[in-house]
Amino acid sequence: MTDSRTPLPDPTPKTQEPRLWRGDGWTAQVIKNEDDDGWAVAMIKDGEPEPALVGPWTMGRDKKNPKPLDGNAFSTLVKTASEFVRRHEQQLHATLHQSITVTAMVKAQPARISVSLDIVPDEDHPHALLSAHDEAGEPLAQLRVAPSFRLNRASAVAWAEGDFAKPALR
Repeated sequence: MTDSRTPLPDPTPKTQEPRLWRGDGWTAQVIKNEDDDGWAVAMIKDGEPEPALVGPWTMGRDKKNPKPLDGNAFSTLVKTASEFVRRHEQQLHATLHQSITVTAMVKAQPARISVSLDIVPDEDHPHALLSAHDEAGEPLAQLRVAPSFRLNRASAVAWAEGDFAKPALR
């Protein structure tokens, strides 16, 4: 039995070459910048086909070749690329999952309703799920809508006050 605090071994062997470093789930590769005479560094997350981040890289002392990668530079690049990926994932999540809480008249009574819109970016059948919950978190309604549905205060109130009927297409 292994100790749950013991990290699993990295399946990708560490590489520490002047233009290629691997470790910590990332690969840093110094490449020729196609747009000018300079160099760039591509940060590729293990298992991903494309770089997560590509940025300029410093020239060496001879002003022709790139500065070699080192441990400090690699650590900084991993931190920067990881933060970039995290922000991108947060932005994507915020775009695909929206929610708002409104007060609406439901069955002639004012009620606090949480309405959420979860977009499903399916290539063949993109859609969104519109759902409503009461203050206790109990589900009130859920239905499938177009992924272009705009969730805002007015649309949430109109849906709740319309007895959660399918919203009209605009």
